[in-house]
Order: sequence, then structure tokens, then C-alpha cells
Amino acid sequence: MQILTEKARNRQIKKEAIASAILYLCFFLWWYFMGYGIAERTDPANYTYVLGLPMWFFMSCIVGFVLFSIATILLVTLYFKHFSLEETADEPEPEV
Repeated sequence: MQILTEKARNRQIKKEAIASAILYLCFFLWWYFMGYGIAERTDPANYTYVLGLPMWFFMSCIVGFVLFSIATILLVTLYFKHFSLEETADEPEPEV
């Protein structure tokens, strides 16, 4: 576990929050365009089925969930840092 200065800790928290928001936005866009994009272009009578489910549902809900679960695990393990939220390293006093 790292002990960061207050400024470095806040910068890392901001980067992690932005990365999480971008990942969620990507998931929402995947879900929206797979669900509404594929379903709008095909007639319900001509649906393609995957494992008994319409392809648009399978791609938006099943594949999207698995894909973005893996992406979340990778984001947390590779990008996020483990540090204490309570302890801070001593910051040098600014000279006046």
C-alpha cells in the first residue's frame, strides 16, 4: 500500500473516477446501440436467435455484461492504485 501526498491522492482519485465514468459510458453506448440498433434494422419475424434469445438481446445484455465485467476487472487491476485514504505523506511546507 502506498502513502501518497494529499495532492497526489486527489489526482489519482480523479483519474480513477474519470476512467470509471468513461467505462460506464462505453457500456451504456454498447447496450443502447446493440439493443436498439440491431433490433430497429430487423423485422421481429426475421430475428436471428442465439441460444434461444434474439441476437439484439444476446449482444446487448449477455455479451455486453461479460465484456464489460472483464473490462472492469482489467481496469481495476491494471490502472487503479491501492493507497490509504486516511494517511498522507508529509508535504513540504511552502517557503514564504
